Amino acid sequence: MRATAITAVFLIAAVCAATLIAQAPASQAPATQGAATQAPPKPPAAAQTPAPQAPAAPAPPPPFVAALAQTNPHYAEMQKWGIHDEKRPLPPVVDPGQAGPPSPVPNDAIVLFDGKDLSSWTNAKGEPAGWTVRDGYMEVKKGAGSIKTKAGFGDCQLHVEWASPAPAVGTSQDRGNSGVYLMDTYEVQVLDSYEAKTYADGLAAAIYGQYPPLVNASRKPGEWQTYDIIFHAPRFAADGRLLSAATMIVFHNGVLVHDNDELTGPTAWKARPPYKAHADKLPISLQDHGHPVRFRNIWIREMK
Repeated sequence: MRATAITAVFLIAAVCAATLIAQAPASQAPATQGAATQAPPKPPAAAQTPAPQAPAAPAPPPPFVAALAQTNPHYAEMQKWGIHDEKRPLPPVVDPGQAGPPSPVPNDAIVLFDGKDLSSWTNAKGEPAGWTVRDGYMEVKKGAGSIKTKAGFGDCQLHVEWASPAPAVGTSQDRGNSGVYLMDTYEVQVLDSYEAKTYADGLAAAIYGQYPPLVNASRKPGEWQTYDIIFHAPRFAADGRLLSAATMIVFHNGVLVHDNDELTGPTAWKARPPYKAHADKLPISLQDHGHPVRFRNIWIREMK
């Protein structure tokens, strides 16, 4: 009887254990019971390398720049060279003949300097111009700053007479340097370029940094030289877009050195900045580059 009871107790315990094992979660089931284990996580997918893209095409030039190659034969030549490129070929030298007396003034011209005073000029701040006036000419006074006309001008015929210091002092751009600026923005270079070497787009009569003169028609230091400039101002739309570029025809000592060249924008040192809309009329200015360059007989005819 006793053995039978013990046997019954063991049977009941075994049944209870089996029931508990069957009800346990698979993750808690002992391995001996053959319960399934979780599969190891999959490795992350390899990052996909984006396909290489072709480089973006350069932005097309503004329409007026593209048009220059069609309308101005000198523009394509300019594009071959860097700004102030010493390797750019220099123009041939032409003897313009002897200097003469001051050119006569047309009766419809506005006289900007008659050799007497600087009443038509101011410095950059609008104060009286500080250059020296004597013997019928004005002379750059180093440190006094550039000067400009009180009145503004657009399309015009401008006559300027100038002389570099004699005897010559310095080399390259440090030799009788000044400049004539149309609209205080577009420079025709003034420089002693007589038997003196510098970069082509910085010679006397160059449209500075853009176009060398067709020829070098410079006279000796101290001799009077002339610029006759036919200038057409740029045109801008009401929203500031450029409609047409500025153009120049220039005669140096009576010799043609620019034949209706179209400017790429304002002139500048080591740069060719783009056009920015500006007033229809702006002053004529003369540069103080620290050299005692002389000017006389300056007059202008407005083209209306």
